[in-house]
Amino acid sequence: MDSQYNSHFFAMLSRMKYISRWGLMNNTKSENISEHSLQTAMFAHLLVLLHNKRSGEKLNAERAALIAVYHDATEIITGDMPTPVKYYNPEIIESYKKVEKIAGEKLVSMLPEDLRDDYSELILLTNPDDEPLAKYVKAADKLSALVKCIEEIRMGNDEFKQAKESTEKALRAMKLPEADEFMDVYLPSFSLTLDEQNS
Repeated sequence: MDSQYNSHFFAMLSRMKYISRWGLMNNTKSENISEHSLQTAMFAHLLVLLHNKRSGEKLNAERAALIAVYHDATEIITGDMPTPVKYYNPEIIESYKKVEKIAGEKLVSMLPEDLRDDYSELILLTNPDDEPLAKYVKAADKLSALVKCIEEIRMGNDEFKQAKESTEKALRAMKLPEADEFMDVYLPSFSLTLDEQNS
């Protein structure tokens, strides 16, 4: 078979389901990066739609969702670095960014050459046109983490109380009206039971 069609990229991506998040935390239900990436994509799409509806701008909500799908793909290689470690000091932050870049380049190298630029834009964020979407993907990522905290607390797991408070604080500090709207309008439903959501 022509080497142009020989690629390990998607087989590697399928391993996202094996990479667990919240490794330092006692979880009542484990969460993998595949699940998290889907939820982040849904939230990023909504945040950009909200922005467009409220501002009259026309940012690409579908592109934001696609970037969100791949936002943690490098963790297939690096694993999920716990937040307290990842952001412990500037040196670790800078070093981890370099590791993520190398992991992203490794993933992209598993594609046929004619596709590499397209996926490099999504995984390594090499397209400057995507910069306006980055803050919405970042907020969506934090919203997904906040939902996880709420779900764990609902199950009686106090381990996530501090994480919930710090994540809420970080989201409010972003001063992103769309994220605030999500927290005010959509987030309360995650604390309800299925019956309460259907009433």
